[in-house]
Amino acid sequence: MKFRLHRLSKRQKKVTIPRVDIKITNGKFEIMGMGAWHSYWRDPYHLLLTIPWFGFLILICIFYAAINAFFAFAYWLGGDCIANAQPGSFSDAFFFSVQTLASIGYGAMYPKTTYANIIVTIEAMIGVVGIAVMTGLAFARFSRPTARVMFSCVAVITTHEGVPTLIFRTANQRRNMILEAQMRMYLMRDEITAEGYAIRRIYDLKLVRHQTPNFSLSWLVMHTIDESSPLYGMTPELLIHTHSLLMVSVSGIDETVAQVVHARHNYGANDILWNKRFVDIMHHTSDGHRYVDYKHFHDVLP
Repeated sequence: MKFRLHRLSKRQKKVTIPRVDIKITNGKFEIMGMGAWHSYWRDPYHLLLTIPWFGFLILICIFYAAINAFFAFAYWLGGDCIANAQPGSFSDAFFFSVQTLASIGYGAMYPKTTYANIIVTIEAMIGVVGIAVMTGLAFARFSRPTARVMFSCVAVITTHEGVPTLIFRTANQRRNMILEAQMRMYLMRDEITAEGYAIRRIYDLKLVRHQTPNFSLSWLVMHTIDESSPLYGMTPELLIHTHSLLMVSVSGIDETVAQVVHARHNYGANDILWNKRFVDIMHHTSDGHRYVDYKHFHDVLP
């Protein structure tokens, strides 16, 4: 039998994946090591969309200062190439670069050599492209629909209607409605298969009410723990031993922007309290009206 060796193309060559260390705390995965951040920085568009606004503005300022310093150094190498600028002055070259990059053009300083005109042409092109990119990124961040949904810090397992029930609650922090809101809850835990393999299995948890036509104030989410529930027969110690994790997601249509919004939250084994109940947040006034007191939204009682 003869074998023929083929040269691998660049796309077929084996890619070395950096090691990623994972730490499990309270059932939640935490990615450790710089290897995980390597792939994150390789996607700058996703990075600029997901970092907080403060970090986004800091990166823009750093990039803006760096690009102007680069062109200022190019002008400085050209010697006395800028009219009305002090020869050898890096600060004058820097501020001339700022005026050129932003297309300000006061007219006090202008290029007077062919070398300076070439650098100005290159910088002007980069400035136009840079402004377009920054404007697009800012618009993408502003136009991205987000939900402000608050989840209770803990979930409780208590008796409801004579049956053990897992309960947590959520609230819409905006003064509008999330239409056709849908709630999903999943259980993740470590298991050993019949063949002896360790796996991380995901179960769907059936909710008493998984959707609501309008989500405006608060929502008490319940899962009945009966014989068909993956939580049936579980104990606090067993939840911790199997690194159990409850994943909750809610989605719906924001009536203000008419776009789909979503939010998610995780509950680890230590976030599930047994034989507790939530403090009632619905109250009545003396004139018969009802109101919601969110001060005790996360509080529980025995």
